[in-house]
Parts: sequence; structure tokens; C-alpha cells
Amino acid sequence: MIRTQSSRQLSLAEFDWPFQAALDEQNRWVKMSECIPWDALAEAYYKGLSSMQGRPTKDARLVVGAVIIKHKLCLSDRETVAQIQENPYLQFFVGLPGYQMEAPFAPSLFVEIRKRMGPSVFDVFYDAVIAAVESKRSKQKPAAKNKEKADKTDDEDNTPPGLSDSDPEPVKAEPEHKGKLILDATVAPQAIRFPTDLGLLNEAREFSERIIDKLFENTGLKNKPRTYRQKARKAYLAIVKKKRPGAKLIRKGIKQQWQYLRRNLVHIKQLLQHFPEATSLPLPHWLLHRYWVIQHVYEQQREMYRNKVNRCDDRIVSISQPYVRPIMRGKVDKPTEFGAKLSVSLTGDGVARVDHLRWDAFHEGLDLPSQVETYRNHHGHYPEVVLGDTIYGSRDNRKYLKDRGIRFAGKPLGRPKKITEENQEALKHEAAKRREEYLQRIPIEGKFGQGKNGYNLNYIRAKRSDTSLAWINSIFLVMNLLILLKIFCWFWKKVSTGMDDWLKFIISRYSGGLWVREFQQ
Repeated sequence: MIRTQSSRQLSLAEFDWPFQAALDEQNRWVKMSECIPWDALAEAYYKGLSSMQGRPTKDARLVVGAVIIKHKLCLSDRETVAQIQENPYLQFFVGLPGYQMEAPFAPSLFVEIRKRMGPSVFDVFYDAVIAAVESKRSKQKPAAKNKEKADKTDDEDNTPPGLSDSDPEPVKAEPEHKGKLILDATVAPQAIRFPTDLGLLNEAREFSERIIDKLFENTGLKNKPRTYRQKARKAYLAIVKKKRPGAKLIRKGIKQQWQYLRRNLVHIKQLLQHFPEATSLPLPHWLLHRYWVIQHVYEQQREMYRNKVNRCDDRIVSISQPYVRPIMRGKVDKPTEFGAKLSVSLTGDGVARVDHLRWDAFHEGLDLPSQVETYRNHHGHYPEVVLGDTIYGSRDNRKYLKDRGIRFAGKPLGRPKKITEENQEALKHEAAKRREEYLQRIPIEGKFGQGKNGYNLNYIRAKRSDTSLAWINSIFLVMNLLILLKIFCWFWKKVSTGMDDWLKFIISRYSGGLWVREFQQ
């Protein structure tokens, strides 16, 4: 049930602080809280909740603020709650009316928060950030009309004939294409152990033994099925403890663990016959899920062993997270990554968006039309140019962009033109222009590096596919808010360090004159 609460930002003076020392108004969390569109984020969070049923929810400002803190500082769920409990600036950031000693909520609530934050919620978050960025950009570049009005004199002799001061100026039509769209794809690896066939079979065997133990306790049988778990464990350790086990030894170990697992699955089927179909099994939900997964692991490993191949369709690489798939990247240090593959678009302002997230490998060049249409839906117009690597420059994509008047910044298809004395300078100029536009793709590579090196985009620790999606989108939300904070701080730095009188007059009209006086003091 939604319990509506205003997200109006309290001033630091209104924040209830029991100690004598005053809080710093220049703190980074105070500055960030001023530029975030809290009302729009709260509306998106409440969108999927019921207003009549269920327990009262936590305030959206508290929930969204806690998610931002978690991914901004790269903290665990428990550590995030502890930091909010101990830090008055973080309590101010999440919208608490004053400093409190108790925790704002239980750390387990983060799991439910991630379940609620689906793609539709982050779409609204993206729109809110885009609107805030465009609003700040428009204030950075005030229209020249205001300056002309401030510099006007009473001399009417210079007025052109046929025009007067009261005549309306002709309204220029908005251009159909504005801005640039940068496209690329990356992988957000999951926090799983590096998978091997021998390790997966050993883990599946151990889970099968736990299932046998649970079922045997509730059957009333006297003799427990023989599992040979000690021999199987010794056989597994004898191989993995070797520094460089050969291929024959590994194949032998895979066969042993596969046979042990097959034997255990037969025992499980025999034990399940002691339970009527209408009754529930004496297994927890998570162990039932593991039983479903280890049967698929057994079938896949049997197929690969008999056919002497190292690949299969929808290959399971983690029993706890069976939705994770191997993604071939072709890089020297990481030829294969295990996680979700992302199609990401970046605007000229530096705001990034995850357009598509899939767990199976896909051709990211096929996502270009949907990404361009999404850009139009969020911005109200098509981009002027699309920048991407060669995988996006297919004939179908180029035809799609040409039909809509969008230029693709890439090398033209077909055989290169023959160099002559007449076209030598023109071809050289075109090559330099393509090189310059290719370098404009660097920001999206830097965005991936920022996410992976600074915010653990390369180590997603969520345990479900939907919570992993929320985890990844939250990281991009934090990076977009940093872009908004950068624009916000630049804007008010200009105000505080001195600007033209006419621009101060414009800003004072937007803020009622309050913000300008505060920054001048």
C-alpha cells in the first residue's frame, strides 16, 4: 500500500541535528540531493504498487536514495543500512526529517526493492534525468533575446521600416534531428565461480546427496541408499589438486562424477515414489529448484561427453544461477564472460541508457532501429548522427537511417574509391572526418570503464535475473546522476563567481532571487 509523502527537499537548517556543530552545506550529499528530481523518481517507484492493499511502504525518497548510496559507494546491503544509520549527511540525503540512531529499514528490504524496480521504472528514471539535464543545459546557454532586451535603448530611429517593438518575431521551426547517439554493447559479468565441467558435476552430485538425505528422513525406510560420497569426493580432489591435470585425466574425472550423479538421480526417483502425487515434497523451494537444474546439467554433460564436444545449446554454467550463459567476447584477457549482455546508448550530454539486456548472446547491430526509436520517444526527435563500430553499419541499418534522414558515422560499404589527383584531397578530408567521428565513440567506452572499475558493473552480486537487471540499471542511474550533478555544480559556480547582470536577472526570476543571494554571501 502506498503511503504518500512529500519529497520536497528540506534545507540543511531545517534538518533536526542534536549536536552543537553545524553541518556543512557544501557536502557532496547535500549538493547531490539538490539536483536530483525526487518527485519524478518517487512517481516512477510508486507506479507498480497498490494504493489500497498490502502493508504501508517506505517513503520512495528513502528507498531510491538508499539504492543510490549503495551503488555510489559500492556497498553491500547490510553496510548500506549501517552507513545511513551512522552518517547524518546520508540521512539528510534520503529525506529523513532529522538525525536518528536506529536503522531506517532492514537490509533484507533491498531484495524486495530490486524486485519492484523493473524496466518500466528505470524508463521513467531515465526520462526524469534527461529532463533535468536539458533544463540545466538551457540555463547554461541563455537565449540571446534576453540580452538584446536588456541592452535596448529608447532610440526608435534604428528600427527597420515595417517592424515595431510590439511585432512578434517569426517563430523558427524546431529541427527534426538534434544531438548524437552513440551505440555499443558490453557484458556485465555475474559474481559466480569460474565454471568447469568437472566442478559443475561435483556440485550437482553434492546437491543430489542433500536431496537424498532430506527425502530419506521422511520415508521411514531403514536402509539409506548408497551414494559413495566419500569416494566421489576423493576422486574429485585428486584431480583438482594437481597443478596441470592432463586432458585424459580430466575426461576420466568427468566420467566418474557423471556416473555418481546418474546413480544418485536414480535413487531420488525411487525415493519420490514413497510420496503421493497430491502431497507436497519435504524439500525447501530452493532445493527443489536445484533438483530441476541438476537434471539439466546431467543431460548436457552426458551429451557433451558422448559426442566429445565442449559446447551445447543453453549451456548451464552455474547451478545457483542457471539463467547465466557464456558470452564469447574474443578479447585477449577474457575470451569468454559469464553474465548479461547489454545494448547501451549514450547521448551527447553523457547520459547512458540500457536499451536491451539479455542473458543469451545476440547480435547488437540488430538493436539499432529500436534504439533510435527509443531515443525519439524520450527526446521528441531523431538524432542527427549515429555513431557505432562496424557491426552497426550493415546495409539494413544504413537504409533505415537514410530513410529517416539520419547520418551514420562510419566507413562506407563497398570497394574503396580509386585515388586520383582530382579526388585525393577530398578523400583525405573524408578519412580525417571519419577518424574524428570514430574518436567521438570514446565516451561510451569510458562509460563502460567507469561502471566496471568504479561501480562494480563487472561483479553483479544479485542472485535472480530480475534483481540483476535492477542492479545493472541502478549503476547506470548513479552514473547519470553524476552527470546531472556535474552540470548543476558548474551552473551555480558560474553564479557564485560572477556573471553578467542580465544573466543574474534571468536566474533570479527562476529562483525568486533566493539562490543568487545565498551564493553571493
